[in-house]
Amino acid sequence: MKILVTGATGNVGRLVVDELLALGATDVRALTANPARAALPAGVEVVKGYLGRLETLPAAFEGVDRMYLAPLLGTVDEATRLAAAAGVRHIVDLAGGEGTEWQAIERAVEASGVAWTHLEAGEFMPNVEIWAEQIKAGDEVRDAYPDSANALIALEDIAAVAARILLDGGHEGRTHLLTGPRTETRAEKVRQIGLALGRKLTYVEITPEQAAEWLRPTMGDFASWYVAGAAQLVTHPQPVTRTVEEITGRPGTTLAQWMAANADRFR
Repeated sequence: MKILVTGATGNVGRLVVDELLALGATDVRALTANPARAALPAGVEVVKGYLGRLETLPAAFEGVDRMYLAPLLGTVDEATRLAAAAGVRHIVDLAGGEGTEWQAIERAVEASGVAWTHLEAGEFMPNVEIWAEQIKAGDEVRDAYPDSANALIALEDIAAVAARILLDGGHEGRTHLLTGPRTETRAEKVRQIGLALGRKLTYVEITPEQAAEWLRPTMGDFASWYVAGAAQLVTHPQPVTRTVEEITGRPGTTLAQWMAANADRFR
């Protein structure tokens, strides 16, 4: 059984490859626009290509049984049609639910006629790095909505779920909501980062407008949307799902565990 991982240079796709190999997969093909940067392990079949360059996809899809579909909106309709025409039998996608732009991926996959499993992940744990420069500069983190609460998920956990489904099969026609194991406020996240660094950090609340302006250089127009989402999570905290543990057989990664491995990003 040949498994294709698209976006194999990406943050999640690269981890999916590693997880598949750790689980014992022996026929893994990786689609990457930059094979040298991907530094894929020996034994992985590397195909140079990109979901956004449709002419590279027929060769990548040939002989594939199951595939991980990285989230790319622009060409998803054409790419999934090509996958179906090539005989791909199951697509596991990383997408988003109703009300998000990423739902277009789910619609395209379903319209292709290929069996599907949707993975809808919450906010990625590495997003706490938006505070990294402030933490490097001092002991205050200035941001809006300290009581906004969600359950950050590690990229490794998303990849582990995708790999397990790709290798074991099943889950066709199911949508899995993926979160981390704990719902924590933004102020608590900053405290956890401080503990990992051996420092006491203070969360200083600023206005939503100030927060959006601070985020705009890195997030662009997405900054206002992000701040508005944080506002909603004050009164409607994101609940935890146990999907990661149920599918992988191990608990999800906590922020404290993630910080233990990534503290240098804040020093």
